[in-house]
Amino acid sequence: MSKFILAIDQGTTGTTVSIINSVGLPVAKGNHEFSQIFPNPGWVEHNPNEIWETVLKGIRRALDQASISGEQIAAIGITNQRETTLVWDRKTGEPIYNAIVWQCRRTTDVCQKLKKEGHQKTVKQKTGLVLDPYFSATKFHWILANTPKAMKRAEAGELAGGNIDTFLVWRLTGGKKHYTDVSNASRTSLMDLKTQKWDKKLLKLFKVPEALLPEIGPSAGHIAVTNGVPGLPDGVPITGIAGDQQAALFGQTAFKVGEAKCTFGTGSFLLMNTGKELVRSRSGLLTTVAWQLEGQPVSFALEGGAFICGAAVQWLRDGLKIIKHSSDVEKLARSVEECGGVQFVPALTGLGAPYWEPEARGLITGLTRGATQAHIARATLEAMALQNVDILISMQKDLKKKMRALKVDGGAVANDLLMQMQSDFLGVKVQRPQVIETTAAGAAYLAGIGVGMWTLDDLKKIVQVEREFQPNMTKKQREIRLHEWHRAIRQTTSF
Repeated sequence: MSKFILAIDQGTTGTTVSIINSVGLPVAKGNHEFSQIFPNPGWVEHNPNEIWETVLKGIRRALDQASISGEQIAAIGITNQRETTLVWDRKTGEPIYNAIVWQCRRTTDVCQKLKKEGHQKTVKQKTGLVLDPYFSATKFHWILANTPKAMKRAEAGELAGGNIDTFLVWRLTGGKKHYTDVSNASRTSLMDLKTQKWDKKLLKLFKVPEALLPEIGPSAGHIAVTNGVPGLPDGVPITGIAGDQQAALFGQTAFKVGEAKCTFGTGSFLLMNTGKELVRSRSGLLTTVAWQLEGQPVSFALEGGAFICGAAVQWLRDGLKIIKHSSDVEKLARSVEECGGVQFVPALTGLGAPYWEPEARGLITGLTRGATQAHIARATLEAMALQNVDILISMQKDLKKKMRALKVDGGAVANDLLMQMQSDFLGVKVQRPQVIETTAAGAAYLAGIGVGMWTLDDLKKIVQVEREFQPNMTKKQREIRLHEWHRAIRQTTSF
């Protein structure tokens, strides 16, 4: 019997393909970056064909590193950058426009118009989401409205659309399966959380033809099989799919109600498992689907996300050029004991939860003649942690209880200084697992569940804590720092 899971983690800046063995540990991976396209200020796009090429390269590299053949793959799991939206021709499989990335703010005016018309309450009630260009619905409409004849072709069933998971399933199956899992569907603003079906009123509101959209199904189970994929035999089952943040929650084995994680990626995202209960946020958070295992009820989650997290460090590297490598930021930040009054609010693509201010812009304040690159670097790390505090405070208000620990993952959690800051500002312990790439692990675990390789109890035994960070800051110090942060936040917005 085949003993390996192939996990495709299609992220915002690159694709990582991992090989996971039968005891749930990674044995190989292939990572490839792709181009970031910025046609106008606030616009972000990806070339779908370039994304697909990184998937194929990743598969080849991962199989070579693991010294195994495609025949030894028991199942495939997929996790993806959520909300990123694309449309393609059903006959040729070719995209009719670039993928519009979750960070893109081009539909801000549309969202503002819908808010003024009073649709915010309906959208929030049905989808658990706010009216914001972050989500997929207005992106679908923009592509259809701005590509010649696209709307008519979509209505006629000639075009297929979806988020990145749907596109990858389409390509992996040679165009035989048009599918999305319920976690990704919950990020479109087009699915009713209660029914887990495309909602006709929302489709009409956002002007998206239902004929464009994929079938919605579970996150783990028999979904499809491969067809015509270089390096893989036909018939390999695809048995796990989840949006990247839901996959990370699953990868942290946060299966119990109240367990939570924060992923430090391009953005940072806090999710808390609320189980079968659909918790409505009154504090600026989102209600979303966590996952659904085949034959079982949907599990829900509360979510809050900051659009810019690790991307702020990339900006220090590529924009300001004060570091050569992203990993250099910790050493530079440690060279000073505090920020020296410097504040950085990384609202480079607007503010996410709990503020939802798409027009907010980044801000560096408190500069003096004594300010250095090190102060800016430290202020960047502090901002990455502080924006998560705002989300957690909102989460605790909604749940009416305090979190005891925060599980963390993503590349940036290797930064010990950042993790200590997070613990200090939150006032709770922060737990870093042995395997920090839990997004890919979550996709693999879902696929393993779907193919019958593991049970939930098996997965609980696999995931172990590597280090726990305890808060060292006093309550008074924490209050002062949060006050300074919120004062800086107010300067970026009109609220």
